[in-house]
Formats: sequence, structure tokens, C-alpha cells
Amino acid sequence: MLAKGNILEDEDMVLYKGDVGKAYRIEDTNIDDKIKRRLEVMGLTNGTQIEILNKNINGSLILKVRGSRFAIGKRIAEGIDVV
Repeated sequence: MLAKGNILEDEDMVLYKGDVGKAYRIEDTNIDDKIKRRLEVMGLTNGTQIEILNKNINGSLILKVRGSRFAIGKRIAEGIDVV
């Protein structure tokens, strides 16, 4: 594992398996095109740095993206590859 700033560089993994308080970079999204476009409008594009702020028991994640916070569900988080 390589550390580059606050971003951990390791093999690709899905966002849902990330740790709270850690920063990651989006590598790819493997989700429905309609949802993918909506996330892109909100700033979740390939190469974007994101931080996991909280994981809820129901599987949803609270993320910090480009200075804003928002939540995504487990199914969407499992379709986002990060490093």
C-alpha cells in the first residue's frame, strides 16, 4: 500500500468496503447509466477524491465530496471502484 497525501493507494476496491475517516480516489463506476450521470452532476467523477464520513447500520454511506456532504446507498457504493 502506498500513501499519496491523504489518499491510500492500493489495489482497486469498492467504496462500500472503505474505512470511515479515510480518503479515496474514484477509479471507475459500475452502476446504471442514469445513476452514474446523476452522481457525475453532483461531482462524483473518475479521479475525484472522496472521504467516508460515516457508515450507517443500514448500509448507507455519508461522503464528503469537493467540500459537500451527501449520502449514497449500499448498492451504489458497491458499484464505485476506489483506490
